[in-house]
Amino acid sequence: MAITTCVFDAYGTLFDVAAAAREAAAEPGREAFGQHWQKVANDWRLKQLQYSWLRAIIGAHTDFWEVTQNGLDWALENSGLDDAELRERLLALYWELSAYPEVPKMLATLKAAGLNTAILSNGSPDMLNGAVDSAGVGDVLDDVLSVESVGIFKPDRKVYQLVNDRFNCASDEVLFVSSNGWDAASAVEFGFHTAWVNRSGEPMDRLPWKPHHVLNDLTTIPDLAGVK
Repeated sequence: MAITTCVFDAYGTLFDVAAAAREAAAEPGREAFGQHWQKVANDWRLKQLQYSWLRAIIGAHTDFWEVTQNGLDWALENSGLDDAELRERLLALYWELSAYPEVPKMLATLKAAGLNTAILSNGSPDMLNGAVDSAGVGDVLDDVLSVESVGIFKPDRKVYQLVNDRFNCASDEVLFVSSNGWDAASAVEFGFHTAWVNRSGEPMDRLPWKPHHVLNDLTTIPDLAGVK
């Protein structure tokens, strides 16, 4: 069946999750943080994901903003950084994450071809709306779907079902795109066509399912969706 709907994870897929730490490190007076920002960014993202998985497993759901703060606190402590002002600055910048350079044109191409476009994310609605507004891509998205409507994080099947319910489509009409290999693989199990955006060249996750496509960036998404 032809692709009618293109759905994207948000953080790390459309929006650069390292941007907050990178931009903070470049600000005057933060030279010391400049020595740590890459480790902090990596630890922050890893713990953010791990905490979402653990909460899903044990049924202790909370919104993604709390998970994001918990992850940052662990990352800062792991680098020996006890700086309340830096913490607040990093959290503020997280609401203004930059989109990857190819994102606006890619989404506009999909919309011009008449496809449905949406975000499907662990992020809370207010966080996602902030990122969409900051990146200026709201006019090329039909919807922003958050796990908050089902009260559990990915990769629970109820999260992927949100796409089918919103767009009244079959699973094999959906191209789902994520920067997380486990997310793209789990969506294969659900029935989506999937693309893993592997910007950093990571190994494939050892899971029963594999993404249909592995990409360096999002430039070729319209081709995968059948846009001529």
